[in-house]
Amino acid sequence: MSTKQPFLKPKNPRLLVIGGSGRLGPLLRQAWSPAFAAAAEPAPENIVWQARRESAFAGQGGPSVVFDPMRDPEAFAAAARACDVIVNLAGVTAGTPEALALNTTLARAALDAADAAGGRPVLLASSAAVYGAGHAGICRETDAPAPLAPYGAAKAAMEEALAGRAGAIWLRIGNVAGADALLGRAAPEGGRVLDILPDGQGPRRSFIGPQALAAALARLVRLAAAGADLPSVLNLSLAGALPMDALLAAAGETWVPRPAPAGVIAQVELDVTRAVDLGLVPETPARAAAVVADLRALQETRA
Repeated sequence: MSTKQPFLKPKNPRLLVIGGSGRLGPLLRQAWSPAFAAAAEPAPENIVWQARRESAFAGQGGPSVVFDPMRDPEAFAAAARACDVIVNLAGVTAGTPEALALNTTLARAALDAADAAGGRPVLLASSAAVYGAGHAGICRETDAPAPLAPYGAAKAAMEEALAGRAGAIWLRIGNVAGADALLGRAAPEGGRVLDILPDGQGPRRSFIGPQALAAALARLVRLAAAGADLPSVLNLSLAGALPMDALLAAAGETWVPRPAPAGVIAQVELDVTRAVDLGLVPETPARAAAVVADLRALQETRA
């Protein structure tokens, strides 16, 4: 029997997006633009986009509010009071241990602002990287984090340091097409090299297109604003895992194959049962062509 949550239509929630001027935020902002108003899940109508600089979101109308979330708690609290839900995309993906530790600082600032505003749900971007290789390639929210890289370790430390904070919902997001290293970056000079496993395929990862992610987040925001009973940890991607070579082929990209060296993780597949039950993503496995088409539609609109 299905345990999917019914579609909830509370007053249209006011959404505050923190750190949305990085790689992911502009894709979400475009997916939530009027050009994509006919999407399956309506975009939030009242979105406040935060940035630290006026120059952010060039070509997309600029930021709604400008403040440093780590240095201006009063401005952060004021913005939180004016919203119903906070989505925290702010984070550091690379650098020294001290730089990566700012992931915890940024998440704490968002939760503190929500508390100062009298309590707000906070959807915090974590990562599938916290799982490392997972258990036989499958990653469930109940699994203990076992990161293999500094970024994953920083996100796991962030979750651990702030575990139990009221309103916190940790989103362990898979690879987002267009914001990832595979489809979101041009091939390096000399061409792209892809590790190929003994089965003849590239490494398999959980993916989601930017429009599919925008729809999932829009529904999750509505559920959170309506007071739905939500898990504190949530995997977020499409079902299944896609071979990287299949994605490149669907995108019309070329690559040079090489035997995968020892240590390459063959598969990282997020178990998205919780996301499916909440109606955030479909139960059917992802298809490479559909993920690429999702991204291409945004790129063509931007061109």
